[in-house]
Amino acid sequence: MKLFVREKYLKKIRGFYHSADIVKVITGVRRCGKSSLMETVADELRNSGVEESRIVYLNLDLRAYRKIKTADQLERLIEERLNPDATNYLFIDEVQNVDGFEEVINGFREEGRCSIFITGSNSYLLSGELATKLTGRYVEFEIYTLTFEEYEQMKEFYGVPVDPNAAIELQRYILEGGFPRAVRIDSLADKRRYTQSVVEEIFEKDIRKRVKIRNRESFEAVRRYAVNNFGSTTSINNLYGDLRKNGHTVSRQTLAKYIQTLVDAKILYECDRFDMKSRKSLAGDKKYYIADLSFYFALNTDNRINYGPVLENTVFFYAKSLDYAVSVGRIGKLECDFILRDPESNYSYVQVAYTVAASKEIEDREYRPLEQIKDAYPKYVATADYLLQKRNGVRHVNLAEFMKAQERF
Repeated sequence: MKLFVREKYLKKIRGFYHSADIVKVITGVRRCGKSSLMETVADELRNSGVEESRIVYLNLDLRAYRKIKTADQLERLIEERLNPDATNYLFIDEVQNVDGFEEVINGFREEGRCSIFITGSNSYLLSGELATKLTGRYVEFEIYTLTFEEYEQMKEFYGVPVDPNAAIELQRYILEGGFPRAVRIDSLADKRRYTQSVVEEIFEKDIRKRVKIRNRESFEAVRRYAVNNFGSTTSINNLYGDLRKNGHTVSRQTLAKYIQTLVDAKILYECDRFDMKSRKSLAGDKKYYIADLSFYFALNTDNRINYGPVLENTVFFYAKSLDYAVSVGRIGKLECDFILRDPESNYSYVQVAYTVAASKEIEDREYRPLEQIKDAYPKYVATADYLLQKRNGVRHVNLAEFMKAQERF
């Protein structure tokens, strides 16, 4: 089947295609499209004239490789497939399935015979041995589930009808989520079942095998709390108090471990708070966003959309996909939803709301934090409104149209 090309990620990797001294590590939540992206890289190499004999592609999740469990087995598998007379391009999918893979990857990198690409579903891949042995010798490319404009582009690519009304499409995207495979599933109920299966796969492969969860019931309670309260300011103390009220006696230390486990499995993403006056990160309270909105709707029976956190979540990952560093900003007693810093260290500031048209009070609430920021970096209010305001140099944008046009903040 022809693959949808995710250009926003490929253009980040292309400069490293032929770098044998740097391992390319592609990370992201399960089923977000890492394997397809890596296959696209291999296709681009073939199309550029690289012979098939120099491309070694190993998907360690395949049944054919189910017995490849040790470093020695992996090394033999790779060695017998390499072209001895040329530079090879080595692709290994789900490399963490092999114990001790780090030594093997580093060994082939040091020999300089291969340009190496590997994928992994979680941040355990870049913890411990791999990070130690490859410090300064790998580049991580984190990919996410489909952003809104990719969701529309992928639907068009596979012949799935796209409504010309961007607002309708945005609502569908929110309810269906951005897992690439779900785009080609017809009914919403089946999309939800698919997402539920992804959640279970993450628990079995990325959590249970790597972390001791002695009390699954308490862990599930933490997961439900985190997923149901995405976009809200969260602290371990608040979580501890809420869980005790519901009959779960878990220590603060265990709660912190469970939250970190969800972050490591890339179900949750942390967003630190940043004080604009001191220019320092604030310890303690954080916001957490979920890797895909379908997690919320697949794990709850409620289909109502709370547009505040939902649109924040959408903006958070849209910005992350464009390589922005993202923080929550505090200006005195006011809060700015997002401070974004691009790779060239340019800043921008974004407030996110469903509408500012409902009342003057709501309009003031969204604009006032931005008006308190005195530097000359761009400032945005992103909403679902089609009638746009002009106020004190702040740019008011319709979020769906902004993302569809692939604009940058």
